Amino acid sequence: MFGFSDETYVDVASGKGGNGCVSFRRERCVPKGGPDGGDGGRGGDVVFVVKDNLRTLSHLKTIRSFKAEGGQNGSGARCYGRAGADIEIPVPRGTVIKDPDTGAIIKDLTDTDRFVFLEGGRGGLGNYHFRTATRQTPRFAQPGEPSQAARVGLELLIIADIGFVGFPNAGKSSLINMLTNARSEVAPYPFTTRIPVLGMMRYADQDIVLADIPGIIEGASEGSGMGFKFLRHISRTRGLAYLVDLSDPNCLDAYDILHKEVAAYSEELVTGKQECIIGTKLDEPGALERFELLKAKYADKTVLPLSIYMEDKLLAIQQAFMAMVNHKPDSGFAKPLGMDADFADEHWSQT
Repeated sequence: MFGFSDETYVDVASGKGGNGCVSFRRERCVPKGGPDGGDGGRGGDVVFVVKDNLRTLSHLKTIRSFKAEGGQNGSGARCYGRAGADIEIPVPRGTVIKDPDTGAIIKDLTDTDRFVFLEGGRGGLGNYHFRTATRQTPRFAQPGEPSQAARVGLELLIIADIGFVGFPNAGKSSLINMLTNARSEVAPYPFTTRIPVLGMMRYADQDIVLADIPGIIEGASEGSGMGFKFLRHISRTRGLAYLVDLSDPNCLDAYDILHKEVAAYSEELVTGKQECIIGTKLDEPGALERFELLKAKYADKTVLPLSIYMEDKLLAIQQAFMAMVNHKPDSGFAKPLGMDADFADEHWSQT
């Protein structure tokens, strides 16, 4: 996802309608043929087209101005002018069109494949339409309607089912690489993930999308680190997975800090979503003891262990993710579809 861009603005304009024609029929043996001016063509529309093969708005960083073709003028013999071609602006699914001044949402393109944003001007009527019994030689026609122009902001909100939240180097990239075919960069230093990474996890006969975003740190709400630049990409997720590094002696406070920082960005992210806690790097010295303390501290939550060297722990994490995705608001924390509930409870309790 080189050149990742999740927000930009564009200037757009629809096409002007073509003018109607003032013309009179002039043929041999047809004296006083009367008016025969044709209508102007309709101007082209500005259309946003959703492309599922796009993952970023970077293609709109270099071309920021889009104008549809204007309609052609009418001509004699009641010939209509050609309609102007539409201008299509390709965007990835999940793009939101906003007013650049107020930030108000104009259109959410998540569930739309094609959206006509600005319509082209209508073509003017030729003088043929203005003939009457008392006005048999109208020497005027209707001009085409003018075009419409606007500047709009485009913002990409990545569509994912589960979003990963954690401090830098907490193991988010390792987890998404283990569960999906994503190849997020993994390195022994912070902020290896600088852009959101998506991966598709298949479990039984269901696919869910996981989102790995750059790590946040304490003070992110005040602009520390990368701040909240990418938190909007998990605003549409059904659940959040908080990853806690068990090799950190202060890991027992990590969830509370992360929860507080996310709440500072949006209360809906902490009150309206399912969540689980994943203790990573279980193979590190002292990690197992810290995991037991973490699980005891958050006994009312789903707390799961993880190590890149213990793939048997992945099943419980997959089940937890499926439970969050299939959760019904009035049914508590749902067990994964198609799995035995007793087996899931037993497996979740194992360390």
